[in-house]
Parts: sequence; structure tokens; C-alpha cells
Amino acid sequence: MHDLSKYIELIRSGEVVAFPTETVYGLGADAWNPAAIKKVFETKGRPSDNPLIVHVSNIEQVYDFANEIPKTAQKLMEFYWPGPLTIILEKKPKVLDLITAGLDTVALRMPDHPLTSELISQTGPLVAPSANRSGKPSPTKAAHVKNDFGENFPVIDGGATEIGLESTVVDLTKETPLILRPGMIGEKELSLILYLEVKTVSSMEKKPRSPGQKYSHYKPQATVEYGRIKVPKNDTLYLVQKEYDNSENIISYNGDLLMLSRELYDRFRQADLEDYSTIFIENIDDHKNNFPSFYSALLNRIQKAKG
Repeated sequence: MHDLSKYIELIRSGEVVAFPTETVYGLGADAWNPAAIKKVFETKGRPSDNPLIVHVSNIEQVYDFANEIPKTAQKLMEFYWPGPLTIILEKKPKVLDLITAGLDTVALRMPDHPLTSELISQTGPLVAPSANRSGKPSPTKAAHVKNDFGENFPVIDGGATEIGLESTVVDLTKETPLILRPGMIGEKELSLILYLEVKTVSSMEKKPRSPGQKYSHYKPQATVEYGRIKVPKNDTLYLVQKEYDNSENIISYNGDLLMLSRELYDRFRQADLEDYSTIFIENIDDHKNNFPSFYSALLNRIQKAKG
């Protein structure tokens, strides 16, 4: 087990620390410290109108932020937490506007990683966007964080993340639950737990209620293309679904969307480090029915990387 004492002290003294989750690495700061939260925005280069997610280590901490916890939230927290699900609820007045971008709602999540669970149990709730510079691919390894912020940046190394795509964000403040950002947990899974229809918001919002709704995300420097492969080119990194004889620039996933999800951002960063001009992702439609939630989340991230 890691010795977290140094990182706990940094958080308590108002500093920013990167930590692992099952989705991507987060850039954490004390959720009750305005100066520390400002450092998150400054470090990341994040627009101030993009709300942050509050990360908790137990259900009791949710009551400090949410004005009320409806039965829908109780069911989802009981079933999916800790896990890759962010829940949006009406906020208490004392919750800092810095976190919510002035909205009357707050986004909450309990990450599923033992190191981060221990960290938060010692520091209290942490705000945390992904631990990358704004606009770059989210980090799924500690090395990605150091590539963005320098070798001396404080990051708790928990190895490669298990999922590799950001959490599902569901808004529970409306009569119909709305997925604002697709992730591993999709409409079908949420509907089965809630016995309610769950819909996904498809359009970008001018005033985002969730990360990932307004600004361009997940983009490498290389151009991202998506479709059917014709003649492979040497200056392109190919992420293909069919079985190929793997070469330096052709990586086959054999239709395993879970593995592609886990490695997507790492491949984006690889392409930039190795000076590929283009990343070509072969169409994933043929595997849609095998991984419906992963399909929606992957397609969302690919389309945003193209945009």
C-alpha cells in the first residue's frame, strides 16, 4: 500500500494532487477551499464556467453537498457506488459557486479505487476534473499526468486505470433522468435499476451542467479520423477492429471495445509522442450490440476527438 501521508498533507495545505480512479486520473483539491479550487482551474487551464465533480468516500459526505437525495439517487448510489457514475443533484447553498459554475446543482461521485478512497477518507471530499491540461486526452497513467505537468508534479501512482473513459454523468433533478455524458453505465442499466425511462442528451449546451458538454475534449494533436480503412499509410496510427498482423502502426482490437476504451487515450498520446499526423479508428458499429454502453461512450469520445 502506498504511503499517502505526503499527499494528504498537500491537500490539507491547499495544494493540488493528482490521484487514480477506475476511469481516469483526477486533479484533486479540497472541496471547501476556494483558493485550492482556483489552483485546479489555473493548473489545468480550465474555463471557469465548466463545473467540477465532487469526489466522496462515503454516502454521508453527499449530505454536505446535496440539498436533498431523492429515491432515484439513493437507488443508484446503493447499486453503483463506488463506481463510474456521477450523479447531479440540487446543491446546498453553502456549496461553492466555483465548483458548480454558478449552477443550482452539484455533481457527485464515489470513485472505485482503494488509494483514492483512503485519500478522501483522510482529507474530506475533493473536487477533481481529469488530471490533464485542458483540451488534451485524459490521463489513464501517472506518466500521462507528469507529461502534462512535469516530473515533479504530485501524483499518486495507481497504475493504468481499469476503464479508461470518464464516468457516466446522470442528472436526477428532472422528472426524466438525463445522461449528460455517456460512460460505462448506460441508459439500459440505469433504467433497470430505476424502473424509469432514462434519456441521453445529445447536443452540446451553452451553459454546461456537466463536464464534457460544452468544450472540445479528449483531442490529441494528431487528426482523428473514423470510418472504414482503405489503404494504410505510414504516417497514420490505426486502431482496427478486425484481426490484422499487427505492425508498428496497426493495432488490432479484434472487436474488444472494452480494451479499446481502456487504451484509447493512451493511444492518442502515443500518436503524438511518435509524431503520427493522423489516428484512424476503424468503425466500431459491428460490435455495437456486444458492448452497448461502451459503444455509446466510445463513439462520444471519438466524435469529440474529431471535432
